[in-house]
Amino acid sequence: MTTIYDIAKRTGYSPTTVSKAFNNYSDVREKTRQEILRTAQEMGYLPNAHARTLTTKKSWTIGVLFVENTGAGIRHPFFSAVIESFKQVAVAEGYALMFISKDVGGKRSGYLENCRIRGVDGVVVFLSDYEDPYFRELLESDIPTVVLDFETGLSHTVCSDNRNGARQAVEYLAQLGHRRIAHISGGGNTYPGEQRELGYRTAMEQLGLEVPEEYVTVGAYYSLESGYGAMKQLMGLPQRPTAVFASGDLLALGAVMAAKDLGLKVPEDVSVMGYDDIELAGYVTPALTTVRQDTGLLGTRAAELLLGSMNGTRASREQEAAVLPVEIVVRDSCAPPGPS
Repeated sequence: MTTIYDIAKRTGYSPTTVSKAFNNYSDVREKTRQEILRTAQEMGYLPNAHARTLTTKKSWTIGVLFVENTGAGIRHPFFSAVIESFKQVAVAEGYALMFISKDVGGKRSGYLENCRIRGVDGVVVFLSDYEDPYFRELLESDIPTVVLDFETGLSHTVCSDNRNGARQAVEYLAQLGHRRIAHISGGGNTYPGEQRELGYRTAMEQLGLEVPEEYVTVGAYYSLESGYGAMKQLMGLPQRPTAVFASGDLLALGAVMAAKDLGLKVPEDVSVMGYDDIELAGYVTPALTTVRQDTGLLGTRAAELLLGSMNGTRASREQEAAVLPVEIVVRDSCAPPGPS
């Protein structure tokens, strides 16, 4: 088995310098560190994880909290893309990811107890039951956290500008000439859904457009099925909308499917607009006009905030709320309204 002494002999550096290079000591020049790491890789050296933990007083593990009642969870293309970008940054810095839950060894406990047992250095929260007291217990602890798509002063948070994105969507549809614009909401039980519905209502009010109560339907859990059902409900109204803005791309794709099954053409009979810009949005027919969230930037920014907090480069009380910009992606699912 290759040791640090073998690497020291090959590179000409002392074993102490080699060890410091592996553990990111600031008194080792970057050029030297890269040479040592490159040689270690060539020689097939694998650092002893236990020794590394003892040396640095860290587990080099980040907990991932992902709770979602529908079971879709990480399979949702938006969240899987954000997790992937987060993972790339974390792994590049030497960290491994571990999913955490309330169950430890078959015993019901709490997130904080699980994190203590596992010894994680920090936690990233992608989805959780935000009313859960165990979740709040974690946020109030001394374990560094970053939360996606949520608003709290107890943790770093990262989200897209949900309200402004919805406003842009409504304004775009209005510019095409639409006046009867409905909304398939993600539901008020999620922060993004709440903010996007608020943005929709605000934009409609500012444009002087009426929002009948039946023009806002809930697409539970941002799924294809709920988008399909909500669209059928909207298209069954006596005065149906000429455009539908959905709070998520899967909702929008479900809406397009429902319109087609009802014998309607998109966008000739009804325009449909989504939110997220998942990869599939550009490959369906018609290609989906949507509000793009930068999943790469969301994951990267979340990782940077958490790593900074874990490594002491940010004061523990300086909780940052990062709000990232969004943009409209124009494709084929929206057009000016046809004859009434």
